[in-house]
Amino acid sequence: MKKILLLTLILATAALKSQEKVTLDYYLPANITYNENVPTPQSIIGHEVGEWHITHDKLVYYMQALAASSDRVNIENRGETFEGRPLLLLTITSPDNHKKIDQIQKEHLEISTQDGSAKSTNDLPVVVYQGFSIHGNEPSGSNAALVYAYYLAAAEGEEIEQLLKHTVILLDPSFNPDGLQRFAYWANTNKNANLNPDGNDREYHEVWPGGRTNHYWFDMNRDWLPVQLPESRARIASFHKWMPNILTDHHEMGTNSTFFFQPGEPNRVHPLTPKINQELTAEIGTFHAKALDNIGSLYYSEEDYDDYYYGKGSTFPDVNGGIGILFEQASSRGHIQESVNGILTFPFTIRNQFATALSTIEAAQHMRIKLLQYQQQFFKDALIESSKNKTKTIIFGDSKDAAKSWHLAEILQRQKIKFHQLNTDAVIDGKTFKKENSYVVPMNQRNSRLIKAMFEKRTTFTDSIFYDISAWTFPLAFNLDYTEVNSSTYLGEEITTLKNLTGTIGNLSNYAYAFEWNEYYTPKALNKILNKGIRAKVGKTPFSVEGKKYDYGAILIPVQNQELDPKELHAFLTEVAQESFINIASIGTGHTVGIDLGSSSFESLKKQEIAIIVGNGITSYDAGEIWHLFDQRYDIKLTKLDTDYFSRINLSRYTAIIIPNSYKGLDKNSTEKLKTWVKNGGTVIGYRGTTEWLAKNEFIDLKFIKDTLVAKDISYEQKKKFSGAQVTGGAIFETKLDRSHPINFGYKNNKLPIFRNTNSYIEPNKSSYNNPIQYTNSPLLSGYVSEEKLELLKNSVPFQAQRLGRGKVIVFTDNTNFRAFWYGTNKLLMNAIFFSEIL
Repeated sequence: MKKILLLTLILATAALKSQEKVTLDYYLPANITYNENVPTPQSIIGHEVGEWHITHDKLVYYMQALAASSDRVNIENRGETFEGRPLLLLTITSPDNHKKIDQIQKEHLEISTQDGSAKSTNDLPVVVYQGFSIHGNEPSGSNAALVYAYYLAAAEGEEIEQLLKHTVILLDPSFNPDGLQRFAYWANTNKNANLNPDGNDREYHEVWPGGRTNHYWFDMNRDWLPVQLPESRARIASFHKWMPNILTDHHEMGTNSTFFFQPGEPNRVHPLTPKINQELTAEIGTFHAKALDNIGSLYYSEEDYDDYYYGKGSTFPDVNGGIGILFEQASSRGHIQESVNGILTFPFTIRNQFATALSTIEAAQHMRIKLLQYQQQFFKDALIESSKNKTKTIIFGDSKDAAKSWHLAEILQRQKIKFHQLNTDAVIDGKTFKKENSYVVPMNQRNSRLIKAMFEKRTTFTDSIFYDISAWTFPLAFNLDYTEVNSSTYLGEEITTLKNLTGTIGNLSNYAYAFEWNEYYTPKALNKILNKGIRAKVGKTPFSVEGKKYDYGAILIPVQNQELDPKELHAFLTEVAQESFINIASIGTGHTVGIDLGSSSFESLKKQEIAIIVGNGITSYDAGEIWHLFDQRYDIKLTKLDTDYFSRINLSRYTAIIIPNSYKGLDKNSTEKLKTWVKNGGTVIGYRGTTEWLAKNEFIDLKFIKDTLVAKDISYEQKKKFSGAQVTGGAIFETKLDRSHPINFGYKNNKLPIFRNTNSYIEPNKSSYNNPIQYTNSPLLSGYVSEEKLELLKNSVPFQAQRLGRGKVIVFTDNTNFRAFWYGTNKLLMNAIFFSEIL
């Protein structure tokens, strides 16, 4: 009892001490004078740094005030988030450098070009890109950016003058403005006047979905390579504009941790990253260690985090001639919290982030020549490698879908990868490439390593544990035909500007219009047509009419008995074609080769009212990916129904309800309500963990393949590695398709790559026609999976659909909408919605 009282007294004393207000001096280095004409953060935002969580609007005000007061600072707005917040970047260097900043940028870029290998690096400044709080509820970074920006603008003396003379600093104070604002609101509105370190307090438990993600609940630190989001596009444009030598990414981790800086796990580095990259990272780490030693902060390195997936901020620079560095600070998650290392205060977390921001530029200045020469050599070596490579060009495309090909080309353009037109229609390795829908990527270019990282298929690894996904092969993600060619035979004119996608329609018809379902944006078109009250049908079998062949899933729009007269209908469909980038044909006869247009093999389609269940128990990433797909890509209204009030909703207006990955499902009353709705004719679509929940609650009859793996001869020390090796963290697998099944309408090939990051396996249905998507007997295309899990996956099925009363239950074990760049399987969800009645 005495021990408990003593511990309570110690914690209480520590808590009282930790509530003492800090001043700016707590963060700043000692014995430095500061320019009085440069405003302190408190003078602009109204509180001391760390007293409250900075909101993004106040962060913007301060950075603007700083730029207005200092000739060391230039500020630019590079665009807006989905919620309209500015994406700021501060360029900080000496006033003399600012006067010739364009020249410095030009000369810096030259060292990474084909003719830059002989350029001297002695007089060039080193370029450092420092970004903060890409996860909005990891706020110590953005709050540290206030102090850091002030220091760079206001500090006086020979030391800072020399540093700014030899360094260009790109300071991104908030990688994720929407998430930061959301979390700051939560932490500030739940702050106690008497700061409470009890981790059970509401302050430390955000409501769903939390502030980690952006507006559509995306993890912003996974989008550096796919660049699908506005925040990512802004920072990638800045990256390629400057090609920084160092990029830092300031994060937070669990409250009971300390502080991490890279290098991470030495065995988990992507093979395309040069060994010297990690050596330089370790050398930079000595500066971080010294800085943290000076303020008495615990830290660690070479554990936990890896450098494998190039879509993370700390790894992306490694394939672009730079050094990426991850910082992870133990999080107070609010203003003050108990931890195993004592009372953790918000100001303490900010100070560590500030200290390592300073140690980064100190390292950059000391290692300037070495870093510049490394970057120069990186691209020189890449060109030598590419010249020896048997593959001279990569060709990708889809003969029936221009949009998917275009969007992959768009990513290449954002990543400054050169590509060309295909000079002629061609059949290569049995794949048909159309000139207008295909692109050619030459390997002999400075970004050849980045091209390899995006296009390669890799199935062998030195380690079996991954911090993130192990495969992201882009042409597989887009479900495109692609091939490697050992010549430049098909290389056409270089494309420097992508032409916008277009759509066309035939002449006015008094009979019918039709379009194939293969194009990516056909769901957008069909939704607009049905919402207009126009009758449309889907063809369940192929046919040919007036010399044109139509595959499974073609959409037919009769002209007669529509609410619009023929001229109005043609005008509306012209608008649809242009907005959805599809080609609509005019048809003058119902007599075809195959099913005639009046055949019962054309099924009438209904307008859809779609909802998605979100909230507690639902994985916000998965839900956000679906919301983004409907809202941004297909322009389809999607109603978000929260689990907290689902049981009180009248569901009768909805035709389809999507349940993303769920780790606990719905409560009993909501479950029964949903089941009744399905029996009355609704369609429920479940993903990943929801599949097992639906089976358990008797929505659908499924047999799961059980994992019987038992650890043998595994020591306690090896336990973590053993279990980690059985995780399917993200790999790509091959499935075979029954293209006649409505779930596969719009797919021209009988094989489909699918992304998988689950260990759920469904046995095939006894009737083969009920298994329209099935993993092949050799399914691994790219990425890591254990031998045991691969055996379970072979010939299993990732999709099933069954009746329940008058409704349908549809399940996918895998995520068909992964991180917004998995274009290739987006249509599976659209097919499940629009064609549910004929599945």
